Amino acid sequence: MNEQRDHSAAASSLLSVRGLSKSFYSTRAFGKTFKALENVDMDVQRGEIRGIVGESGSGKTTLARCSLRLLEPSSGSVRFDGSDLLALSPASLRKMRREFQMVFQDSHASVNPAMTLEEILLEPLEINKIGTRQSRHAYVRELLSAVSLSEALLKRKRGELSGGQLQRAGIARGLALKPRLLIADEPVSSLDASVQAQILNLLSDLKARYALTLVLISHSLYTVHYLCSRISVLYRGRIVEETSASAFFDKPKHPYSRILLDTMRAFDSYKRIQIRSAPENSPYFGETIPGCPFHPHCPQAFERCRQEAPVLKEIQPGEKVACFLY
Repeated sequence: MNEQRDHSAAASSLLSVRGLSKSFYSTRAFGKTFKALENVDMDVQRGEIRGIVGESGSGKTTLARCSLRLLEPSSGSVRFDGSDLLALSPASLRKMRREFQMVFQDSHASVNPAMTLEEILLEPLEINKIGTRQSRHAYVRELLSAVSLSEALLKRKRGELSGGQLQRAGIARGLALKPRLLIADEPVSSLDASVQAQILNLLSDLKARYALTLVLISHSLYTVHYLCSRISVLYRGRIVEETSASAFFDKPKHPYSRILLDTMRAFDSYKRIQIRSAPENSPYFGETIPGCPFHPHCPQAFERCRQEAPVLKEIQPGEKVACFLY
């Protein structure tokens, strides 16, 4: 029955990943490779706002980049609206990229300092040969209006824009090709609280205006609580829980999810989440350990957790968890 539901979800989803894994070579891991993602399954339905949460280093950005083939996965499959992205030729992939875009975490680093804001927003239109010169310039002004930026900023370069203005510019650039899927990676993490609220409200408005499917990556549970309808929890490259936002914030199932929620309640909303209950012999992140990857930190771990890794399974309709407690 669960396999039938998974097949149905994959068939109706806009973005579907199966068995997605990504390994990196690391000098920090004594010249070994480590798995940043391991056998991730995820279906993002059309029109939803999906939140992906987890501590720093859990694999959130890697998952986003592999899902859009900005990074090549080590194994697994990625399907966008039924098309196998990993099977596409470079030319076909380039054409398909108009359908999905990403707003990068570091808005400052993702902008060419030699280009004006106008040139940055015109670039994707020119590369894809969209419209005439006159219509492109008119459309750029529409984009500025959509993200609440003044036309007076068009001739400014990166160093002349504030952090909030740069973040809005990154969102405008992400919307320029009218994608159906937009992935926003930590879109408010480096901004002041008042600007954060403005950007979150902006994303909510744009989602409705452009009929976007939105994936929001954040270490801040306050952010995903504000915007998201469904949440995937990532730990050491694996999804350990997936559920509706209401169920997650009401009663999270996985012990790691409960620690995240306790951290949200105990600390300042945008402080980076870290697990502080680790024993002294806790494994290095890149090290493969037997059993459940969370068991060295888990207050409810028992012998099976130390020897066998749980798989993500549906415990009731719409709720999945990778834990032997269920």
